[in-house]
Amino acid sequence: MRPEILNPLFGETQSLKGVGKALAKPLEKLRLMRIKDLLYHQPSYWMQRKRVKELDEIDVGETIIVQVTPVDYRSGGPRSPLRVNATDDAGNYISLTFFGRNPGWPKKLLPLGEPKIISGKLERYGDELQIVHPDQILEPEQVDSIALLEPIYPLSDGLGNVRMRQLTAQALALAPELPEWVEPSQLAAKKWKSWKDSITALHSAEGEGANDRLAYDEVFANQLAFMLVRASNRSKKGISIEGDGRLRDQLKLPFELTNAQKRCIGEIEGDLAQTAPMLRLLQGDVGSGKTLVALMALLSAVEAGYQGAFLAPTEILARQHYEGLQKLLNGLPVNLAILTGRDKGKIREATLMGLMDGSIDILIGTHAIFQEQVRYKNLAVAVIDEQHKFGVSQRLMLTQKAERTPHLLAMTATPIPRTLTLSQYGEMDVSRIDELPPGRQTIDTSVVSGARMADIVDGLARHIAAGGQAYWVCPLVEESEKSDLAAAEERAASLQTRFGDQVGLVHGRMKGPEKDLVMGRFQRDEIKILVATTVIEVGVDVPNASLMIIEAADRFGLAQLHQLRGRVGRGSVKSNCLLIRGDTLSETARARLSLMRETNDGFRIAEEDLRLRGAGELLGTRQSGDAGFRVATPAQVNELIGPATDDARLLLDRDGGLDSERGQAARIALYLFERDWGVSLLRSG
Repeated sequence: MRPEILNPLFGETQSLKGVGKALAKPLEKLRLMRIKDLLYHQPSYWMQRKRVKELDEIDVGETIIVQVTPVDYRSGGPRSPLRVNATDDAGNYISLTFFGRNPGWPKKLLPLGEPKIISGKLERYGDELQIVHPDQILEPEQVDSIALLEPIYPLSDGLGNVRMRQLTAQALALAPELPEWVEPSQLAAKKWKSWKDSITALHSAEGEGANDRLAYDEVFANQLAFMLVRASNRSKKGISIEGDGRLRDQLKLPFELTNAQKRCIGEIEGDLAQTAPMLRLLQGDVGSGKTLVALMALLSAVEAGYQGAFLAPTEILARQHYEGLQKLLNGLPVNLAILTGRDKGKIREATLMGLMDGSIDILIGTHAIFQEQVRYKNLAVAVIDEQHKFGVSQRLMLTQKAERTPHLLAMTATPIPRTLTLSQYGEMDVSRIDELPPGRQTIDTSVVSGARMADIVDGLARHIAAGGQAYWVCPLVEESEKSDLAAAEERAASLQTRFGDQVGLVHGRMKGPEKDLVMGRFQRDEIKILVATTVIEVGVDVPNASLMIIEAADRFGLAQLHQLRGRVGRGSVKSNCLLIRGDTLSETARARLSLMRETNDGFRIAEEDLRLRGAGELLGTRQSGDAGFRVATPAQVNELIGPATDDARLLLDRDGGLDSERGQAARIALYLFERDWGVSLLRSG
């Protein structure tokens, strides 16, 4: 049960005064559904205003508050802005400029001859001073109600800044005093305030230190929950597996294992031999041979008389793994089966029976393989591919699928910086495959200006004529999915005018089977050019596709560019990646693109991504958000994760654990930050 003291924070924002149906929508868009969401919704910046008696050139560029009297209206026609000419008390002129189709509205707000207080940014327009769309227009007696320093919040259509400030003030009034969970010496050294004072300061001008404290709270609760998961996992009864090697020795591998693969296999074998269930993350760059390492773990289980399960995030990837593993296991006495949402009727029944009676050794599939009606005879090893598609709660659910907890190996082809591995997979041990197999082609990457589009399309035509296939990824448009889609549809249409039905299109709005159909045609070489939004980022394997074109590459994150580039270079042909850039590049975008040109090393790229983007969005796929931090930026996570992890360990090992006074406060932090997967383990301790 959630501690009672937190109940006000989990109340709905709709219960606040003045929130009706009209406000519910913008609040939902901003993910401000509960009081605590409002408390953690921090200002983007602070607007500083200056109160002046008279208009003066010296204040151009400042946001001012001044009293003026409108003297006439000027408009050059229906498409021109309306200008309200006004004077201050000393007779200096200013033009208040309003764009939009409704000239009646500014005239109503600013009747001629009536003094008004206005606030806005003073600018120069030709020979005159102007303010475009004043942010406040009030009666003279209301002058003191305009804040000289005002927090400006991230907003949504239908929700203005004044209303947001009112809602935040109501939320702050409901915030309780919470007991202290931060270690006292840490609190003193950093000069941090209490939780309530910090959350209040976040919405006032002195919020800087408060931000660090609140970020620390999130990271601390996260790391504490991970430690509880680890401790709980160690106390579970698992299955000790020691295979005799008879199946692994018969494998006919396409190439010699790399030292990195051998090291990871050794680490996994060490885990499997323990009775405490394995919880391990296998990180390896695109094409580093993770699947082979996972197969060794699954075969160990089969050798010892147990079953293995292999979970892929999509149907197409599940079928791809099934076909790949079938080839590797050809001639071995291993019964491999597949189960996806598409398998129905007798086929499905036969698979379910085979799992129950133990005649199926390894099952591959989508999350359908862990549904309630799927029962295993003796599941001992579960492998999850593309781990970042599964949160901690899903990982825990998988381990509860057998009487004795199965060993869990999670894999990701997205190299993740060490600090973020700690904050997203803190309950897991980590293995890294940090070298590529021999014979794996490096991909030549070049950066081309979008102005040379005709040359790029000519080059694509030559590539297709020589029998090759290509991906064309359309730009990431942050504002809305619709514009991502529009860009892809537009590009596909323009390429179809030249290449006809050799062009296919996939995007995130397509239904699974529809998407699989197009991907299948591309895999079978029936389509030569696949135009896509970023849905092709993970796992798709088309060896004949040796050209990757990424449009507006400067809009993508480094690690995402690297993931997309990894779709090529999978066959024996030399592969190329073309990054099309816009005309104007920021310093960060330039650094990003030159690093892509310089290196194919995903781990180096990931660390650099963290450094370059800092507080920005990491890994291009909102992955930093997976840890669910409202305040902590990736840069702060980087800085705070060490002390927060040490503090959580100190609490459990030295400070009396969760039953001590600080431990009771830490329980409140776990509930406050909704680390439910850690909370669920508290019930027994």
